[in-house]
Amino acid sequence: MDKFAGNDTKFKQDQRAERIRNLPAEYHAPLSAKDRATLAKPVEELSKEVRDGSTKAVDVLRTYGKAAIKVHEKTNCLTEVMIGSCEEWLGTEGAINLQGPLAGIPVSLKDTLVVKGYDATVGYSSFTHQEQEEDGIMVTMLKDAGAVPFVKTNVPFTLLSFESTNDVWGRCTNPHNNKYSPGGSTGGESALLAAGGSRIGIGSDVAGSVRVPAHWAGCYSLKCSTGRWPKMSTRTSMPGQEGVPSVYSPMARTLGDLTYFTRSFIQMKPWKYDYSVHRIVWDQAITDEFSSPLRKLRVGVLMSDGVVDPSPACRRAVETVVKALEVAGHKVTLVGLDQPNPPPSPFEALRLGGLLLNADGCQTFEVARRYGEWLDTGASQLRFLAKMPSPVRYMYYLWVRYVRQDPVWADLVRDWGPKSAFENWQLVAQREAYRASWYKWWDSTDYDVLLTPPNATPALPHDAMHDAVSSCGYTFLFNVLDYTSGILPVTHVDKAQDALPADFSLRKLNGVAQGAMKHYDAAAMHGLPVAVQIVGRRLEEEKVLAVMKRVEDALGADKYDLLELD
Repeated sequence: MDKFAGNDTKFKQDQRAERIRNLPAEYHAPLSAKDRATLAKPVEELSKEVRDGSTKAVDVLRTYGKAAIKVHEKTNCLTEVMIGSCEEWLGTEGAINLQGPLAGIPVSLKDTLVVKGYDATVGYSSFTHQEQEEDGIMVTMLKDAGAVPFVKTNVPFTLLSFESTNDVWGRCTNPHNNKYSPGGSTGGESALLAAGGSRIGIGSDVAGSVRVPAHWAGCYSLKCSTGRWPKMSTRTSMPGQEGVPSVYSPMARTLGDLTYFTRSFIQMKPWKYDYSVHRIVWDQAITDEFSSPLRKLRVGVLMSDGVVDPSPACRRAVETVVKALEVAGHKVTLVGLDQPNPPPSPFEALRLGGLLLNADGCQTFEVARRYGEWLDTGASQLRFLAKMPSPVRYMYYLWVRYVRQDPVWADLVRDWGPKSAFENWQLVAQREAYRASWYKWWDSTDYDVLLTPPNATPALPHDAMHDAVSSCGYTFLFNVLDYTSGILPVTHVDKAQDALPADFSLRKLNGVAQGAMKHYDAAAMHGLPVAVQIVGRRLEEEKVLAVMKRVEDALGADKYDLLELD
């Protein structure tokens, strides 16, 4: 890294430390019994107490500020610490609407969100010293709803990784095991929520970026469809990328909070703030229909994406949910790729989505990167393939396809690299045809939702993206389709139950599967969270959240145990 970049990263880390150090003494005190009672209250209950005056918003802020700092000390999950400004906002009449549905609720934000007076570096040293002049749309809406945006959270450099590391802020770790990633690109958020430093957060998702972190760290998330959630006036590493649109979406510590927050935010009529949001009101009738015990669910189980079969731990999580649903009387059907009436190939979404997402040849995320600045190992692999001269890449494709006999990896890399406008338009046309084929297929079934693993593996060790960057098919599929999908933690890795079979061999796998499964070790992963993914069709947020609640109710005593703050 050049000297200038190094100075800027040191400045930001020193600034963060100073902001924490300069907070009033109560932020550095141990958690009291009253603090723990506040942290345990659902958001709906806590906001009601703030509205009726029985609880002061500043006291809630101090409790959550204290908790967030403790989690940060353990995981390095925070970037901009805005707690000092929050004290000022709460002391200024009209700065925050304390009669709103989220009155007094501290909300954590992915570092990409814009807050007046603070940087939005996204992990780039060149974006330091750029304090924003106005709040972004999301922050404006939060304050109007009564929420208190109090911290921002760590991300991966480029935002194209299931890790959260960069030179500006350092490496974020998984609160269950510091040798493992909390996921990405909204990994700082998942670490903070899972460990109890926040109850509500906002992230973004282009290939699994709010879902994989929730799965890997142990919290809840909902990937909305485009147009249901605001996205303007934010910062990104890839402005202009719309082949697979990124969507901002909520994350939470509990399912009840996730539902209340999503409903409250949509009831704020976000289309009045952001022109990109569809004028679609919250449909309580759908929530009521799928919440009713009289409504038996029809669930299709997509156990494999046909590229990387789920690890034993992830398979067990899905099977646990299947059994619970069947006991509760719901209809559960296997949606195998080798079963009658299979869905369109998920591999095609991985291939097509990768080409669309990186149609610029991985050039845009490099524009703001300074010489020597650390590049995520997964993004580095993508860039290497994109810069490979076309004749060399084609020779590599032939070697992989016919010598290594790996058609999966060969087909992924064959057309990699920068695309002309003509080529990009052709890819978009293919995307629309693919979406149409899924639309037709789902219409031919009776499924209310699909149940899938969120990823082939639980959390992977740091820097594993060098090998596993392409193992994102379980989530990326639903970005390409623009389907609503939610993450529900179910269990933890068990070193005895989830060990690989004795005859397991990496050499039998395709290149994508090898990259993911080479890091799977049930003994080392023991105790890491494992989730499932509930998928609805486009713009079905109400249905997906209601079904997630039905699933959690069906699990009963087997419901996931949240990590408690020490």
